[in-house]
Amino acid sequence: MDIDKETVDFTPNFDETVQEPVVLPAKVPNLLINGSSGIAVGMATNIPPHNLGEVIDGLVMMIEKPDVTTKELMKKVKGPDFPTGSTIHGKKGIHDAYTTGRGIVRMRAKVDIEESKKGQSIIVTEIPYQVNKARLIEKIAELVRHKKIEGLSDLRDESDRHGIRVVMELKRGEIPQVIINQLFKHTAMESTFGINMLAIVNGQPKVLNLQRMLTFFLRHRREVTVRKTTFDLRKAEEKAHILEGLKIALDNLDAIIKLIRASKAPDDALQGLMSTFPLTEIQAKAILDMRLQRLTGLERAKIIQDYEDTLKEIKRLKEILASPALVDRIIKEELLEIKKKYGDKRRTEITGEAEEITIEDLIQEEEMVVTISHNGFIKRNSLDLYRSQRRGGKGSLGMETREEDFVEDLFTASTHDHVLFFTNLGRLYWLKVYQIPEMGRAARGKAIVNLLQMSPREQIGAVFPVSEFGEGLFLFMATKKGVVKKTELSAYSNPRASGINAIKLDDDDELIGVRLTDGSKDINLSTRNGLSIRFNESDVRAMGRIAHGVRGMKLRDDDEVVSVDVLDDDTTLLTVTEKGYGKRTRAAEYRLQSRGGKGILTVKVTAKNGRVVGVLNVDNDNEIIIIASSGKVIRTAAKNISIIGRSTQGVRLIDLAEEDKVVSIARVAEHEEDENGQSEELFKE
Repeated sequence: MDIDKETVDFTPNFDETVQEPVVLPAKVPNLLINGSSGIAVGMATNIPPHNLGEVIDGLVMMIEKPDVTTKELMKKVKGPDFPTGSTIHGKKGIHDAYTTGRGIVRMRAKVDIEESKKGQSIIVTEIPYQVNKARLIEKIAELVRHKKIEGLSDLRDESDRHGIRVVMELKRGEIPQVIINQLFKHTAMESTFGINMLAIVNGQPKVLNLQRMLTFFLRHRREVTVRKTTFDLRKAEEKAHILEGLKIALDNLDAIIKLIRASKAPDDALQGLMSTFPLTEIQAKAILDMRLQRLTGLERAKIIQDYEDTLKEIKRLKEILASPALVDRIIKEELLEIKKKYGDKRRTEITGEAEEITIEDLIQEEEMVVTISHNGFIKRNSLDLYRSQRRGGKGSLGMETREEDFVEDLFTASTHDHVLFFTNLGRLYWLKVYQIPEMGRAARGKAIVNLLQMSPREQIGAVFPVSEFGEGLFLFMATKKGVVKKTELSAYSNPRASGINAIKLDDDDELIGVRLTDGSKDINLSTRNGLSIRFNESDVRAMGRIAHGVRGMKLRDDDEVVSVDVLDDDTTLLTVTEKGYGKRTRAAEYRLQSRGGKGILTVKVTAKNGRVVGVLNVDNDNEIIIIASSGKVIRTAAKNISIIGRSTQGVRLIDLAEEDKVVSIARVAEHEEDENGQSEELFKE
């Protein structure tokens, strides 16, 4: 528009056969609105498209406030607006691009989750800019074929003229967010756009920030407006000059007609008009070219009115050229008119910074049974692999071990939980459950020394699963010599790869158990010889991470602590001995004592039942897993175990071979859904 009004300069093309404009007199900054991507010698530009209305609002702000900053402009120009929609995560890349001219924005496809009779489906309705939909679908199908993405039962394209719609149906039981995270990680559903706002300014390439780019456009637009106004003024003055001559002719109509009739030739008439009346050659020619119909009264009035209107237009154009403010007002009015006519809503949503997708985001959260052998082999299995059995059964094989090895520890935890490994030397190491290898139920597992940077002298003394390192929570530790210590859980939230000190131990002591408390629980310590002591943990002050601790129980020379647990009167204490015997005793039968005492009898230890292996705090809803040195595992409900007095031997819980013995017990943690579909935790480790 207006290119024929001398608004821009022209230059010869490459072979000088035609003239071409140096720049187009666009009314909006197309470089920003449409975007641009190109490569030249030693330089490249990559400017994303923007929303027309936002860019115009930014230009209007600059007109009204010439010293506006880039930060203020970003309140109007919020960021790139891609025609394919999608979502921009984070504003840092936008801020970098608008302040320095370079930045990287992260784009993600717009994803919804739909419920149907068939189950859940992931619906993709918008994809990142410059991503080919067909290739995206091919990539997803390829990942499914190679089992890099599991859980999809169907993939189809339902796109039509109304928009994109890619449907991915999920298998039953799959978690949609895990699949979505995998898609973002492995496909172009998450892409980046590297912004490089390089433009040609006065024949030179320059990287521009947002403020400078809009400033150069306004400078260009002002020049175009002034040159257009100058052109219109010249044309108006030329028209007024001719109309002035016609007006003279109308005022002297009879004399001019007589002069023309008396002339022998047009040139004679031309010269006669110029010599007789105050007319220029242009005016005289216009009079001679005038049609006779314009001599009518109506046409004569039109000429006079046209002359007066032209004089007013000349006055207006001169006022524009004399006032930069009027030039800016014209530009502003043009911009607002374009916005009113062509402006639309933003397509691309800008949200907060998206968290970096880690391997944890790609792993479904589920309950796992983590098994650790005496010789330091570890693995995890799904809790569903262990079938529930009645008391006295033969059990199922939970880990295949060598003759000199046996299962020593077992617990349940979510794949996203932390596992704290406390060693016999009082050091702490840290892993996520998903970092523990998942192997078959009968597999031996992987050596812990290959997962943790332990010293050769260290052995795992206690393993503790933690979901979160919350405030107001404590770790209560106990050693086999009866020493106890209480420390805030948050003190152990950042262990190093090489481990940290968890407790200071005597040379002949070892760490045997750790429990999570709120600082006001009753603690129960049980010994190998069947003694137990109950005291409130308020008797133990909170100490630092590497403190030694205080005496929790006074032991005989041949005795040692085997279990530490949190106790309350609503539950029972399950005691299990080496030869497969066990019993439950009401917690109320264990009176509260002061820390440091000898304790009271919890089970009668004889040759028949053997020494105590472990003691657990359980109720009727709990299920128990019992592990034998042969690798046998039995899972049974706690309610199936008899509740009897403290001084009894117990009943048989598992059949063992003569050389076999129980080495560890654990409480099962399970979840089930209530009638509203909400997950309710029934059992805790």
